[in-house]
Amino acid sequence: MSEITTVGLDLAKNVFQVHGADARGGVVFRKKLRRAAVLEFFGKLPPCLVAMEACGGAHFWGRELTRLGHDVRLIPPAYVKPF
Repeated sequence: MSEITTVGLDLAKNVFQVHGADARGGVVFRKKLRRAAVLEFFGKLPPCLVAMEACGGAHFWGRELTRLGHDVRLIPPAYVKPF
């Protein structure tokens, strides 16, 4: 498995979509995670860039993922749509 450098996180109420990519932009994994499993999953990943849409819950998740050592970026919805 390639080294994960970037993770895209699509926030929702119960089931989150997670997309991992390597340095060349190739897909490493795509997963669906329940809310309760998100922190456990990211705790097992090496520190990487995590991008998510800036919304009401994004700041909470950003703080939690930063505590786990990840670099979190909140991006506008217009930039999320292509992914």
